[in-house]
Amino acid sequence: MFDLSGKVAVVTGGSRGIGRACAKSLAARGAHVVITYVGGEQAAAQTVADIEAAGGKAEAERFDVADMTAAETAIAEVAKRLGRLDILVANAGISIDGLLLRLKEEDLDRTLAVNLKGAIACAKAAIKPMMRTKAGRIVFLSSVVGEMGNAGQTSYAASKAGLIGAAKSLAREYASRQITVNCVTPGYIETDMTGDLNEAQRQAMLTGVPLGRPGTADEVAAAVTFLASPEAAYVTGHVLRVNGGMLI
Repeated sequence: MFDLSGKVAVVTGGSRGIGRACAKSLAARGAHVVITYVGGEQAAAQTVADIEAAGGKAEAERFDVADMTAAETAIAEVAKRLGRLDILVANAGISIDGLLLRLKEEDLDRTLAVNLKGAIACAKAAIKPMMRTKAGRIVFLSSVVGEMGNAGQTSYAASKAGLIGAAKSLAREYASRQITVNCVTPGYIETDMTGDLNEAQRQAMLTGVPLGRPGTADEVAAAVTFLASPEAAYVTGHVLRVNGGMLI
């Protein structure tokens, strides 16, 4: 089950956190994984090394997803060099939090550029080789915040909500080519981004989680792996919630 042997996958923001877990999970099931990063070259190299040490295939590619030209060029080169592109996991994202009245225009622009524009740019590039083979899997990493909102995260929530609309639209556009497009919306997940929370903040977050604990990056990766697999061939335009019950 979930055999990805011979498949080529691109995971944006794959050097750490959820992206890293996704890259490892896809590679463990046979995919040749290309992880992308902007900073953190050492972390990217370590992720590749970990995958290779486990017997998988991986490589790292540096580009900024917010640069549409760079994204299209890099992904086209990967597809050409490796002969195909079967899976895109658009995971790269940032969060610049703050109340709306304190929001700087440059922070809004950067958040939308990375989280929303970047995912769409990568999807545009990935769909071209997928159309040639009449098959493909695209998974956007959105967030529970994109569905339910959160005070102090207006720009982040907007960018993540936009991914859901984009996924549903692309699912309709490319279903005839057997390309599926879905979203995964993680809730409170233990990653570098949540590691700075103090105990009071942590407990406040957990009060909204019926399962009573934070999720793990591996649990999110399991959902992504399913959507990227042959077993999910009849699932498209779907939002898969991995949030411990935060939004039911």
